[in-house]
Amino acid sequence: QVNLVESGGGLVHPGGSLRLSCAASGFSFRGYAIGWFRQAPGKEREGVSCESGSLGRTYYADSVKGRFTISRDTTKTTVSLQMSSLKSEDTAVYYCNAQRGDSNLWGQGIQVTVSA
Repeated sequence: QVNLVESGGGLVHPGGSLRLSCAASGFSFRGYAIGWFRQAPGKEREGVSCESGSLGRTYYADSVKGRFTISRDTTKTTVSLQMSSLKSEDTAVYYCNAQRGDSNLWGQGIQVTVSA
């Protein structure tokens, strides 16, 4: 069975940093486009950052550009989202996503709360 497992969320003060990780279980991220999405209370899920599988191109939402960095490790089994200079508006449930062809996988989501 294939799935994604997120970790690294929690409570952080404004201006702080967190690193989210997403581990692939039962498969490798090789050839997959990977991405992070988030959903705040009362809002729709939005794309935060993604990286294409083959060309390695990255995308960041304007709201996180310059503060967040997406990466994948060389073993192709973990992807990460380094988040810095966090703001209260970054508070949300964050989801890892992996897509390749007809395969579209989602993690269970992990809470990130930015509060003083």
